[in-house]
Amino acid sequence: MASIWNNHIAISIFGEAKGPAIGITIDNLPAGEYLDTQKIHQFLTRYSMKQNPYEELHQVMSGILNERTTGSPLCAFIQNTEQPVQEISQINRLPRPGHADYTGTLRYNGFNDIRDGGHVSTAMMASFCFAGAVCGQILERRGIYTGAHIQEIHGIQDKNFNYTTVTKEDILAIRYKKFPVIQNAQGRKMQDDIQAAFDGGETLGGAIECVAVNVPAGIGSPVFNGLENTIAQLLFALPDIRGLEFGAGFQVTEMTGSQSNDNFYVDEHGHVKTYSNNHGGILGGISSGMPIVLRVAFKPSATVGKIQKTVNLSSMEQEEIQAESYLEACLLPKLVPCVESAVNIALLSHMLDYPHFC
Repeated sequence: MASIWNNHIAISIFGEAKGPAIGITIDNLPAGEYLDTQKIHQFLTRYSMKQNPYEELHQVMSGILNERTTGSPLCAFIQNTEQPVQEISQINRLPRPGHADYTGTLRYNGFNDIRDGGHVSTAMMASFCFAGAVCGQILERRGIYTGAHIQEIHGIQDKNFNYTTVTKEDILAIRYKKFPVIQNAQGRKMQDDIQAAFDGGETLGGAIECVAVNVPAGIGSPVFNGLENTIAQLLFALPDIRGLEFGAGFQVTEMTGSQSNDNFYVDEHGHVKTYSNNHGGILGGISSGMPIVLRVAFKPSATVGKIQKTVNLSSMEQEEIQAESYLEACLLPKLVPCVESAVNIALLSHMLDYPHFC
């Protein structure tokens, strides 16, 4: 399986959702970087939505000594406390609608582990968030902050970040909210809608908006190694993504060229900036110095509480199937740190090219 990503920083994710452990190896991190393990725990808590779930279960095997990166590969794993499902013959025969059971069975000739999604499960994102937490600490020590919030669920919208003036303080104001939105009143409406969906055995999707501030101008490269390219590649490692846009995104289709263009000026500190930020902080694959702004669309979780139709792959006849467990009606809250992680990893991979970064 394609579980290795390499672009200055190399990350390799291993394990399956119902295996004994999942983990990650991160290579090419700069040596001597201080890592606060408590902050890593806090980041992982945002993903799990539970209180310090990985305090005892997350273990670093190599790459850190005396709370500093050593320059060797950083390897960490998270133990799986849930008992694995023993009977998988039904899942092998009856692919679940919306899951990768059918496509994975074709790709790997039926030998793939599909218990709770196996290697393509949302559960695998805990190790991805570990890498995002590590990269985020290294970036924040240089003043670069990444933050995200739930921008929309089922048509209910939160306020957007200000694309030109968003600050580190704006990011920190929502980072540790139990339900990460800017407007709490809108968040309550979203939570009510999620509960109504759960009561009806349904799931909901939505959009997450993410920004990165204080990224210096000149990061990235054109064509195949653009900053958007790297961010997009990492984001699409997350499950259930169906859309991505930077800056004004698809709204530019309604604009003229002069409306879409962001005019330049020099601020009071002598920095070149733009009056607007339709370009989302990236031009020609290279950062402009303006906040990097993106939005990601996620489909509803495929595990619903209703009976659905499928095909028995043994008999090739249609049958009905229903999930044995139905726990979450919306995954958006736990996907917020996953989006931040993808952006953190992408930014650090490009920042290693930046003069005097290390």
